[in-house]
Amino acid sequence: MHESRPPSLIRDFLNFLPLGESIPIDQVESEEEIMKRFRTGAMSHGALSTEAHEVVAIAMNRIGGKSNSGEGGENSERFKVETNGDSKNSAIKQVASGRFGVTPEYLSSAEQIEIKMAQGAKPGEGGQIPGPKVTEEIASQRNSIPGVGLISPPPHHDIYSIEDLAQLIYDLKHANVSAKVGVKLVSEVGVGTVAAGVAKGYADYIQISGCEGGTGASPLGSIKHAGIPWEMGLSETHQVLVMNDLRGRVTLTVDGGFQRGFDVVVAAILGAEEFGFGTSVLVALGCVMARQCHLNTCPVGIASQKPELRKKFPGIPEQAVNYLFSIAHDIRKILAQIGVRSLDDIIGRTEFIKQKTDADFNKTKNIDLSRIIADPDPSNSKPRKRILERNNRNEDPIDFELINYFRKSIDELIPNEIESKYYNC
Repeated sequence: MHESRPPSLIRDFLNFLPLGESIPIDQVESEEEIMKRFRTGAMSHGALSTEAHEVVAIAMNRIGGKSNSGEGGENSERFKVETNGDSKNSAIKQVASGRFGVTPEYLSSAEQIEIKMAQGAKPGEGGQIPGPKVTEEIASQRNSIPGVGLISPPPHHDIYSIEDLAQLIYDLKHANVSAKVGVKLVSEVGVGTVAAGVAKGYADYIQISGCEGGTGASPLGSIKHAGIPWEMGLSETHQVLVMNDLRGRVTLTVDGGFQRGFDVVVAAILGAEEFGFGTSVLVALGCVMARQCHLNTCPVGIASQKPELRKKFPGIPEQAVNYLFSIAHDIRKILAQIGVRSLDDIIGRTEFIKQKTDADFNKTKNIDLSRIIADPDPSNSKPRKRILERNNRNEDPIDFELINYFRKSIDELIPNEIESKYYNC
């Protein structure tokens, strides 16, 4: 479908440029290894039905990828492994401006914690779940009242500077010391500067979200006209991080309209290490794109809280697994054609891509993508992908010192006290 349509996306104007001979596909890393780089977009339990939200989590856990809880919390019963070995626990737990569903138990169940600053489909507009979708179950998870619409404001009201964001990153790393903490940004002009601040604020990963994906509940004007393509935001972010010698500190992830292996390989060449699928996974599970997500009338029970519609949900984990496996296989074929053995070998390597020069349309013949596919470090002296396991401060937190001192008191319930001097300078 993509190959036969007129060019409409930035990546439609790009071609791969092999630097050597093709290799047999059996020399390329396996589908199973590739799928470990996959994640889902942040889709909340509330926006999605219980059944759809759980199936997405099960599918991603089966392939070794990561599902994203979205904003709104998760039932703690899902944190336990099922008797058949499946897990309904979302590996990524999101913290957004409304803080709905964020509890110590929620945070402690995460492999990664994501601070959502905005959404690619509607940057700067915040979020809302309509009252009819706030059932007793959803209200309980979000510590609210059934039937009352819940609004996530456009800004975080405790974040008005990059220092404030760094403080939240610090706090979340203490809430769950084993979880990696990341920040979700949207593709926009200047996102590279913000991303540099996020890396300096000790985030472990940065998510760039493009305009092509996003929630089906966004206003139509936002879906059609807000945001910019992920190729622009990803390229700017990667280049700024490389030029400032920050790229090795963070993992760079991207989402926004990913549907095929071609999209993933282009994103890897532009600097991404992990890749998000949202709407396409829901389509694999039976979504018919009715665009009724906000009305609570989804005809296949994916985006509805009505019991009679939820019964119509046709999805099973195998459908999502099979779809993502086919994407991974497509990636393997492309890697074999350009002569590389793994996605790691092409991350940030823009020499593997070139702009098409055979455009047949007057509107597109003057497009220049040279800045998007530019090499930020021709000398190849700086990291182009993550090299640090964790982007942590070079200090031992006071919390750990105090906990170790009071360990016996905590275990044996013995009173104790300590007097120390600490300086904030």
